[in-house]
Amino acid sequence: MIDRGDRAADRAAFVGLLRDAIAVGGDILLAGHVAPDADSLGSALALGLALRRLGARVRVSFDAVPFVVPRTLRFLAGQDLLIDPAEIVAAPYLVVPVDVDGLLRLGRLAGPATAAGTRTAVIDHHPSNTRFGEVNLVDTAAAATSVLVVDVIDALGVPLDVDMAAALYAGLVTDTGSFRSPATTAAEHRLAARLLETGIRHDLISRDLWEDHPFGYVQLLGSVLGRARLEPAHDLVWSWCEQRDLLAAGLAPDEIQGFIDILRSVSDVEVALICRQNGAGWNVSMRSRGGLDVGAVCVGLGGGGHRLAAGFRTTADLASLMDRVRAALAPATALGAR
Repeated sequence: MIDRGDRAADRAAFVGLLRDAIAVGGDILLAGHVAPDADSLGSALALGLALRRLGARVRVSFDAVPFVVPRTLRFLAGQDLLIDPAEIVAAPYLVVPVDVDGLLRLGRLAGPATAAGTRTAVIDHHPSNTRFGEVNLVDTAAAATSVLVVDVIDALGVPLDVDMAAALYAGLVTDTGSFRSPATTAAEHRLAARLLETGIRHDLISRDLWEDHPFGYVQLLGSVLGRARLEPAHDLVWSWCEQRDLLAAGLAPDEIQGFIDILRSVSDVEVALICRQNGAGWNVSMRSRGGLDVGAVCVGLGGGGHRLAAGFRTTADLASLMDRVRAALAPATALGAR
């Protein structure tokens, strides 16, 4: 177990709520965030598998219409635990938001999480977390929520098997940027070694996450990079992807998450940004090369995230949202962020 002593009491309270739910036979709902990534869904499924081992009545969910697991995460085990938010008719005994920094990120699952009589236990590592649970196991020093979930599984006394380990490794390797993030420490490498010792195929996990794309992915990547804009005055490189682009390429929104990492490789500027059209609005992802806290910038824009990776949503048009971004970046740029 990775011991983060300052979180020991929160971990004990978190595990206590899980044990209470198991003892009374109460329904436990593990809730990922809207459009879940590997850390959110992987952590939720791993914890769900561990709780089921203990005899818990547990389900896993996230808000998506249609309710479909992102293609890049379909290798994860435990998907028989999944339930569409539309099928949740009774208030759970306990809702556990996993890798979720606030109620808004739960989407339709905010209803069950705030139902009368329902208890909540949050497990997360985002600096923007609002501590909206009855118990909040929030460690902003953790490189991934999967790190905290391993601690919880250990505290529950459940041995890690290969299915749990694969899901946890997916979250760990994703949120550490393949162990390139400054948040990566020796502890994360030791955890990765422990997960590998269960027999997982890290090479196949990495291929599923990042290296298995249809030809339409390559074509769309070329289009998005071809329209990229470099704005040295704002220390920014950015581009956008419209819904019609995704439809033409035959891709789901989650499949282009890696595009921003290519933009972030541009050394001329500090910040990379991609806007993805979502209905009448845009999902905006922002990345920093290390010299600017984009998490704080995105909080000011109604979103949140980490120091080097964050985002927000808006119903503004593309031109207006980019004006807001430039205005938000201006103070840091004027101070010489790099």
